[in-house]
Amino acid sequence: MILKLVLTLALAWQVAVPAPSERPDFPAFLAQLREQALAKGIRAATVDAAFTGLEPLAVVVERDRTQAETVLTVDQYLDRRLTRQFVRTARQQATSHRKLLAQISRHYGPPSSLLVAVWGMESNFGRFTGTRPTVQALATLAWDGRRGAFFTAELMAALQIIDQGHITQSEMKGSWAGAMGQTQFMPSSYLAHAQDFDGDGRRDIWTGLPDVFASIANYMKAYGWTERQAWGREVRLPAGGAAALIEKIGLRQSGCRASRELTVAVPLKQWQQLGVRTVTATALPKVDRAASLLRAGKKNYLVYSNYDVLLGYNCAHAYALAVGLLSDRIGGN
Repeated sequence: MILKLVLTLALAWQVAVPAPSERPDFPAFLAQLREQALAKGIRAATVDAAFTGLEPLAVVVERDRTQAETVLTVDQYLDRRLTRQFVRTARQQATSHRKLLAQISRHYGPPSSLLVAVWGMESNFGRFTGTRPTVQALATLAWDGRRGAFFTAELMAALQIIDQGHITQSEMKGSWAGAMGQTQFMPSSYLAHAQDFDGDGRRDIWTGLPDVFASIANYMKAYGWTERQAWGREVRLPAGGAAALIEKIGLRQSGCRASRELTVAVPLKQWQQLGVRTVTATALPKVDRAASLLRAGKKNYLVYSNYDVLLGYNCAHAYALAVGLLSDRIGGN
């Protein structure tokens, strides 16, 4: 996402940054990358056009090394993002694109409201998609070395996208970290999930709304979105609160950091027996699906498998909750 979420220790991915003396100069590094790209079957003309005259972006290195270590709590983030105006705009956009969204929802499965919610969270409904040249940003990050292998792989994917004719290098822009277009896909996610829904031969997540919505929907479908199932619901807890329930149920032992902050998924019947209730009713739904407990700020939620799909898009509870809650407030299919 353009608005980067850092709600825990944001430098958890950090590894030692190579000293300048330990890495090649930038032109020599580009020569190495050129050989890698050619070995992957990317045309020499594409690689040469991308690398000729390329210089590292100092601002990208600075952004990568100075990511905030503390930022907003979940409650603060939700308050700032889910404003009345933002929700109103989301509803207006859902109405404006109702026919297209309905068509895509029928084809892929995820509801229209979810597609608009993700679109809004990622790019403010297409208004902010990033201004950094993607190839230059990724080449800079690959050379800087903190996550060199990751960014090198993303750079190769970006070159493949250009080589396939989906967008020109000059048009390929995004965030400082390489997230692109209105969906804010990394290049590897683009190759795996982007769609050409309008049939023009290009998977255009930068300017083509049919492709934008379809790509989001296809991503959610690929990660296992279950149709006609909620992402979760706010609940009230019995005496002892979340800590006592977590001790009884246990936390997950695998997955991304946010996933490991959830309890093991157990049937709703078991949560009800433990005294968990919805905020609007005395009992949980009769459908006995599995759910995990999420303690998020001042509130608690039982979340289903679709919530894990939201974490698959961005592994941060503030993001996943914002998308889920916004989708609920948009309403409709």
